[in-house]
Amino acid sequence: MDSTLRRLEELNVIANDPALWSDSARAQKLLRERSQLEKAVNGYRGLQQELDDTLGLIELGEAEGDSAIVAEAETNLLALRDRAEKRGLESLLSGEADANDAFLEVHAGAGGTESQDWAQMLLRMYVRWAERGGREVEWLEESPGEEAGIKSATLRVSGENAYGWLKTESGVHRLVRISPFDSNARRHTSFASVWVYPVIDDAIDIEVNDSDLRIDTYRSSGAGGQHVNKTESAVRITHAPSGIVVQCQSGRSQHRNRAEAMVMLRARLYEQELQRREATAQAQHDQKTDIGWGHQIRSYVLQPYQMVKDVRTDIETSDTQGVLDGKIDRFLEAALSQRLKGGVVSSDDGKKKGEVA
Repeated sequence: MDSTLRRLEELNVIANDPALWSDSARAQKLLRERSQLEKAVNGYRGLQQELDDTLGLIELGEAEGDSAIVAEAETNLLALRDRAEKRGLESLLSGEADANDAFLEVHAGAGGTESQDWAQMLLRMYVRWAERGGREVEWLEESPGEEAGIKSATLRVSGENAYGWLKTESGVHRLVRISPFDSNARRHTSFASVWVYPVIDDAIDIEVNDSDLRIDTYRSSGAGGQHVNKTESAVRITHAPSGIVVQCQSGRSQHRNRAEAMVMLRARLYEQELQRREATAQAQHDQKTDIGWGHQIRSYVLQPYQMVKDVRTDIETSDTQGVLDGKIDRFLEAALSQRLKGGVVSSDDGKKKGEVA
């Protein structure tokens, strides 16, 4: 904390120097750092104050023989501990893009309507998670399924450390349930993939050659106002060297959608470079994190029993409805902790359990 306070004091002095704005990019970077440090310091002080108040309440309850006050204060201590642990994890979000907003893509796997419906359920889960955390969600692209669900969709999630928290969600998500689309009520297994990459600002230079791009326009699909489906305002950009494809249809004009798609492309190229660096570092430490398509990271079993299990950390819960309603912080925290610290995270009872079938 002492080093944080010293750095904050340095940044406050720099911020008061009129010459700072001679380099706007540097100024914005320093001010963002100052804002993050101020929030961290205020959060720490707030937790410390709550701890002192709660301990004082326990002393008061014990002195007066009031067991109800003591019990309530002890419950508050447990909640305070959880918040302190989460803030500790947030302090480890020091990657160069962790504090940024995030693009999140969901794609249905093979299986037609089943997988498309699962992709929509998965998309809703992330939207609910974002809303629970006070983050904003902007729909950028959606391709509806033939009968139900979606083939693909892209969101922009804006808020504190959005990319840092969501980055471990990239991978394949597996659903097992009795199909609502099967008249024989048979059990089906469906797959959908998630891809998360950071929104990057102009301070990060990503070179994109126009000659490497193929730009296609098409009519928007899905829900919308009178403008939807009447003009070819949606834009799809293909980057030939990498094979990356991005598309946007949220704006009313082709110009706006093209600009947003270029932001997404630069972000994908940046994320690709981050992935390359991480893969190199992990190879050096004889470790590997499965994050691409074809590497299952979590199973959601609704039949014949209720269980959601992360296959990387062994964290599991029987509260499937809660998870599908956006209560995924426990999974995010465990995966992030394992990724940042290289530790082992146990399941509910502290014992390693078999993989969900």
